[in-house]
Amino acid sequence: MKKLFSLLVIATIAIVLAACGGNEKKSSSDDKTIIVGASPTPHTVLLEQAKPILEKEGYTLKIKTINDYTTPNRFLDAGELDANFFQHTPYLETEKKSKGYKIESAGNIHIEPMAVYSKKYKSLKDLPENAEVFVSNNPAEEGRFLSFFTKAGLITLKDGVDPVKATFKDIKENKKNIKFNNKQSAEFLPKSYNNGEGDAVIINSNFALENKLNPVKDSIAIESSDSPYANLIAVKEGHKNDAKIKALVKALQSKEVKDYIEKNYKGSVIPAK
Repeated sequence: MKKLFSLLVIATIAIVLAACGGNEKKSSSDDKTIIVGASPTPHTVLLEQAKPILEKEGYTLKIKTINDYTTPNRFLDAGELDANFFQHTPYLETEKKSKGYKIESAGNIHIEPMAVYSKKYKSLKDLPENAEVFVSNNPAEEGRFLSFFTKAGLITLKDGVDPVKATFKDIKENKKNIKFNNKQSAEFLPKSYNNGEGDAVIINSNFALENKLNPVKDSIAIESSDSPYANLIAVKEGHKNDAKIKALVKALQSKEVKDYIEKNYKGSVIPAK
């Protein structure tokens, strides 16, 4: 009986050691695998350009395409992704504050100049009294929406308000009583534009590009290249200096990827400085 018990103990120890050895091997393998959740355009496209660069460094890049703005941070915070690539700093900060995510930026990659589109008018100043402008229901971008109208002299903000953090409540003067319709998610706004809804529609460039709109040629107003809304690589707090994350950011900030952006997007997407 004692001999049988001893054999069982030895067998159990062997199984545990084998399992530990297997985990170590998996962990070592995972260190060379980078799983990134990203929006389809241009984020996934740019990650595909970074793949061969990372392969030369011994890394395997796995891309999970996600076509909304709420899922990627939830997946990242839950540890299902090593990084995500779809958002800018104001949005990230809003998500962290409202949902308690422990996420941080590992580096800026590119800017997607947001633009205003209209089937009825050729400039913002042509908009009529009580014009209805369709915008997304993303509160982190209200200041971004308003910037088009403050620069055009149609709206002024209350004294001391940071334009980046401005909200619709911070409007001091609205000369044409422009009404902002923010009942939809960003991905649905191209459909509103195509259907001729509202007097103008503000569309994020990734969704514009997906719907065959050229932000440079088709819009009536577009952000300048000094926009503070650079898209970034986000990771869980404490991991931005991990070797594989640094390799990922370096690849996306490489000359090869920057040249690809400039050649293929021609101002619709701009490398971050």
